[in-house]
Amino acid sequence: MEKRTVSFSPPDISELEIAEVAETLRSGWITTGVRTKMLERRLAAYIETGRTDVDCSSKKAVSQYAQRVVCLNSATAAEELNLRILGIGPGDEVIVPAYTYTASASAAIHCGAKIVFVDIQKDGDPITHMPEMDYQALESAITEKTKAVITVDLGGIVCNYDRVFEIVERKKNLFTPLKSDGISQGDLSSRIQKSVGRVFVVADCAHSLGASRIVSHTGAGVVERKKRYCGAIADLTSFSFHAVKNFTTAEGGASTWVSVPGIDNAEIYEMYQLLCLHGQNKDALKKTKIGAWEYDIIGTWYKCNMTDIAAAIGLKQLDRYQELLDRRVQIIKKYDNVCDKLGIYHLHHHVDGMDSSNHLYLIRIPGATEKDRNKIIEIMAEQGVATNVHYKPLPLMTAYKAMGWKIEDFPNTYNYYHNLITLPLHTLMTDEDVEYVCDILCTAIEMVRK
Repeated sequence: MEKRTVSFSPPDISELEIAEVAETLRSGWITTGVRTKMLERRLAAYIETGRTDVDCSSKKAVSQYAQRVVCLNSATAAEELNLRILGIGPGDEVIVPAYTYTASASAAIHCGAKIVFVDIQKDGDPITHMPEMDYQALESAITEKTKAVITVDLGGIVCNYDRVFEIVERKKNLFTPLKSDGISQGDLSSRIQKSVGRVFVVADCAHSLGASRIVSHTGAGVVERKKRYCGAIADLTSFSFHAVKNFTTAEGGASTWVSVPGIDNAEIYEMYQLLCLHGQNKDALKKTKIGAWEYDIIGTWYKCNMTDIAAAIGLKQLDRYQELLDRRVQIIKKYDNVCDKLGIYHLHHHVDGMDSSNHLYLIRIPGATEKDRNKIIEIMAEQGVATNVHYKPLPLMTAYKAMGWKIEDFPNTYNYYHNLITLPLHTLMTDEDVEYVCDILCTAIEMVRK
């Protein structure tokens, strides 16, 4: 067998993206501008309809889809601004699964809140095998101080949001809304908390743009049971457009939210704009209007806006996104066949009522120790196949151990992690690459088991 080199997750950039970036550079406008605003509208349309071809340039489309998505420079910024919009800060608790990437937790820490880790279900969700939060542990963790629970759609598989919303509704008697401090951000946060009146469901959808689930509950309450896309389920949602994601702007991310009764989306959108641009009440585009140089600083906030260069990549990625998702499904089917033959535990990306965005392919090797797992990764790397592990649990990390967290308190999380490998899954892989990965995986497992 001839040796190949299979990278783990390179970006799929075509001449379409390159041409759009070049045109943006030639335009003379490279910071936040018309392309960023167009990408926001198109993402809002995609989240609502599942279609990437919605015309978002007409007056009607602008009215329908504007001010519902905010594009930013990272998913971490989106996660933090989501929490700041809600007024979460010192004295508050935010519940986070112990099995996730650090951004899910660090955003709450940046806001001054206390994170409360909960374990995952044993062996993950019984249907999808995704390392999903233990919902009994979630319910037990909610106290009078809890203001939000961070759900994580790991690998692109959508959480059981109906369960999460049922739990936070049952516990709403413990929730005390924030009192207004009379300042713009604090007043908005107070009104949002009073309107919702329960712990917020804040989705980390870094992996799951385009994923969907049939649900009966959303941030809007009990709704018509039907398929809804990530971004239209949780109270607030963050997406990642990092270079390794299905959909990329090189670096970037976005926030979106479900409409809050009694509060105009335009007001929420405007607060995001203030939070992501130093609290300045006019962005660069507005200041180009004749005589419109003057601006005010409403608060001493942050700098995390998206540029039009990044948005240019995103606009053309969105044009191609459905074909990229379809190719990932083809690769997953090949992996499923091999893993089922080998008796390897793997994610199930498409099940009754749920369709994943197909971002990661996690496998667990039965009977393997952590040492065995690492040896398989090493053997595959020697044969040119790059793999990864998603994720090393947060209670194993130095920063979180320093806060007093111990992996021993999260046995299901450690058990899921210790024999886990993430196989390469990206749209630059050929069928021959996929077959090669499967062959090398079989060989590596056989070598370790001898």
